[in-house]
Amino acid sequence: MIWNSFTRAALFGAIAPLCGAAMAQVLEGPAAYGDWRADAPGVTRRITAADMPEPYASPPKALHTRVAPRPAGATPRTLPGFKAELALSGLNQPRVLRRAPNGDVFLAESGGGRLRVLRFVAGEAQPRQNEVFAAGLDQPFGIAFYPPGPEPRYVYVGTPARVQRFPYRNGDLNATAAPETVAELPGDSGHWTRDLAFSPDGATLYVSIGSRSNVAEGAKKRSRAEIEALEQKNGLGASGGDETGRADVKAFDPTGGHEVAFANGLRNCSGLAIRPGSRELWCVVNERDMLGDDLPPDYVTHVEKGGFYGWPWYYVGAHEDPRHAAERPDLAAKVTSPDLLIQPHSAPLGLAFYEGGQFPPEFKGDAFVALHGSWNRSKITGFKVVRVRFANGKPTGDYQDFLTGFVLDDTHVWGRPVDVVETADGALLVSDDANGAIWRVSYERP
Repeated sequence: MIWNSFTRAALFGAIAPLCGAAMAQVLEGPAAYGDWRADAPGVTRRITAADMPEPYASPPKALHTRVAPRPAGATPRTLPGFKAELALSGLNQPRVLRRAPNGDVFLAESGGGRLRVLRFVAGEAQPRQNEVFAAGLDQPFGIAFYPPGPEPRYVYVGTPARVQRFPYRNGDLNATAAPETVAELPGDSGHWTRDLAFSPDGATLYVSIGSRSNVAEGAKKRSRAEIEALEQKNGLGASGGDETGRADVKAFDPTGGHEVAFANGLRNCSGLAIRPGSRELWCVVNERDMLGDDLPPDYVTHVEKGGFYGWPWYYVGAHEDPRHAAERPDLAAKVTSPDLLIQPHSAPLGLAFYEGGQFPPEFKGDAFVALHGSWNRSKITGFKVVRVRFANGKPTGDYQDFLTGFVLDDTHVWGRPVDVVETADGALLVSDDANGAIWRVSYERP
């Protein structure tokens, strides 16, 4: 049965680019939820708060997919005119990708504890050079260059318990010194991904820190005086039981000083990025589990200074989580609503704004989001890369399937996208931590 699924996937991958335009459609309301069978390049989804079901409208279900080997000759499917090619394989949990100012691509190989440097030549799918910049790291994830601009002096790396930095000059393929610890982070358990981004002026280092738990189960009860003191120091909603210092974005200066809570109530914010031409910080968020198949949506959002995004008490504005009913009515009117809702349990991890000239002009300013894929759903979803269209600096309200085809059947996948980055020649790289691969998507003008 599995072999037949592999064969079907490989065959469909070969013919899909020929019929992609015919499959394009817009899914709204209940149809926008669906599952992986509705996925195809060009399919567009629009999910609104009004579409959300009530909590427990369907029973919560755990359905962990099994990773299968990539079928021989199989490649992801993409839009007509685009081409997906294998750039690199044999990696150990490749996750975050970031482009250095000189065009080299840095890769956090989280499972191997390595930071790699990939050097590409314009128009070529495989890197000419693939070097280990640093090894022996603890689950490296976020990567950022400092100062912003053409001549960085450091490359920063986020690990579960700290932010470290290495001396770096354009073109360095290997670290020239041991890492320096910039900041200590709460890294005892729970979400371990720590993404990084610098403000355009280099004055602020943003660090995302996911929650320790799903929804602050078993939270300690605090007195009103304790709550007020914690929230005055750490931001609105920061008193979530044992979760103080978690589920937020912190801000530091470049040396790790002047730590403040920049925003709170973001269960697991990843893909930190500054929207080009602005100072706006954006990220994608993995929302909570165990409220049913279609609740709550994951999301893409700008991150406001002092913003409170609801976790664990509320989701998508003032929608109260029944597991924390009536605990914080004072916060209901203070929740910042996200900018774009994504199919629940899709697990978005990577976000990159497209600025290049290789793709058609209408792609410029849009964002690509990598959806790692569901586990808390009776019918799996995610496992793809989507395009979020922007107009006047804001999402238009829908998102489009861009790279699909990683799912074989209801329980097997051969790829799980994690991150996306634009290369110097305007192509797109996608990391896949299921089979340890990097994919390159390019556009071939008709």
